[in-house]
Amino acid sequence: MAVLIDADRLIVWKRIMARLSQSRVPVSITKADLRAAVNAVDAWIEANSAAFNTAIPQPARSALTAAQKAELLSAVALRKFEV
Repeated sequence: MAVLIDADRLIVWKRIMARLSQSRVPVSITKADLRAAVNAVDAWIEANSAAFNTAIPQPARSALTAAQKAELLSAVALRKFEV
C-alpha cells in the first residue's frame, strides 16, 4: 500500500472541513494546518500498516480483506474518541 495521491488527500481534507463546519464546533487551526494534518495521518498509516496488521489476531488477520481491516480501524478509532 502507498500513501494517498494528492487528489485523494484533497478529498479527505474537504470532507473533514465540511464535517467541522457542520458541527459548529470551533477549531483554531488554519485550512493549511488541517491539510498538513491529513498528510501526516496518511503518512503515519502507511508507516504503521504492517504493525496494525500484525496486531490483528488470527483468524481475523488472514480472513479480513484490507478494506475490512480499514473499516475495523476506523470504527474503533471513532468510537474510542466519541464524546
